[in-house]
Amino acid sequence: MHEELLYLLALSNVPGLGPVKAKSLLKHVGSAQEIFRLKGSVLRSIPEIGQITAQSLSQANFRKVEKELDFIQREGINAVTWSDSHYPQRLRQCDDSPIVLFGKGKIDWNPNKGISIVGTRKCDGYGKLFCQALIEAIKPHSPTIISGLAHGIDAAAHLAAVEHGLPTLGCVAHGLDKLYPPLHKPLAERMKQNGGLVSEFFSETTIAPEMFPMRNRIIAGMSDCTIVVQTDVKGGSMITAHIAQSYGREVFAVPGRVNDALSRGCHKLIKTNMAAILTSAEDLVNYMQWDQPAAVVQSQIAFPEHTDSNAAIILPALQEKIEQTFDELLSHTGMSWGLLNSTLLQLEFEGFIRVLPGKRYRLNK
Repeated sequence: MHEELLYLLALSNVPGLGPVKAKSLLKHVGSAQEIFRLKGSVLRSIPEIGQITAQSLSQANFRKVEKELDFIQREGINAVTWSDSHYPQRLRQCDDSPIVLFGKGKIDWNPNKGISIVGTRKCDGYGKLFCQALIEAIKPHSPTIISGLAHGIDAAAHLAAVEHGLPTLGCVAHGLDKLYPPLHKPLAERMKQNGGLVSEFFSETTIAPEMFPMRNRIIAGMSDCTIVVQTDVKGGSMITAHIAQSYGREVFAVPGRVNDALSRGCHKLIKTNMAAILTSAEDLVNYMQWDQPAAVVQSQIAFPEHTDSNAAIILPALQEKIEQTFDELLSHTGMSWGLLNSTLLQLEFEGFIRVLPGKRYRLNK
């Protein structure tokens, strides 16, 4: 795996390639190592690659990659790849998810519940107090709190999570050799005790404006839902909300005073039906159905007598685990994408399964 990680790091660092093309290449060829063994003529013949990308692949900077590999080993950084079983399953469902993620701390990449809380850097006391009250109220449900470790709402969410003993992840727009803003270093150190920092960027990467929207897609992709607490109509929080919606995740917005610039973005999300209104923890718990029983008692589940052979494969698979993603069921059942999708739809219509945010499935009791 060490050698394959080296090549995956190299693949993730090829200029102009991007995660969508990189994953397409991996599916087509089979491994990152084999990609770099292919001749240019073979690479150019692969759909959507072309001459420029093939040339970039041939000029991959392995010296930089080896230096990065030394860095993550020396610093105790965990590198998870798109092919790893413990890669974040919620993020795996997103086409543009990175092929390598770096993490520092005690990170559970696949928590039972994950919510992102984002908002303006210039928040006021109302926004901070809402974060505190919300996180305190949802503590019994043990969610992981995900945000961007920026000033304002992000920091308020991380701090509230730390204070209430909830795991929290800070997705940053730079390598894990630095911390921006530096003021949050003490907070970041506390977060590493129960959560930590996540990034897709190499060390020594110069921070640039375009890296923040890239960071935002990881925040949205790792979460079951995104909560926007305070924002104007433009800004990173609005970008995160739009990305979350594009991923099919739930989006919530906290209302404020009608004439408050800090709430104009939230009001726009609500008015355009991009977000559900969130005024309390109860709203969140009810909408996300967190108040449902946490365990499925197998002896109480009666499968329908008319269950066909396909449903008879899916239902026991769901009985083994409380919730499963579409990709997990795809792997577990061995069905084709279309057959699994149509059978799940049939079972949903008949009331035997429930579809949860993030294309996750569970049995109805």
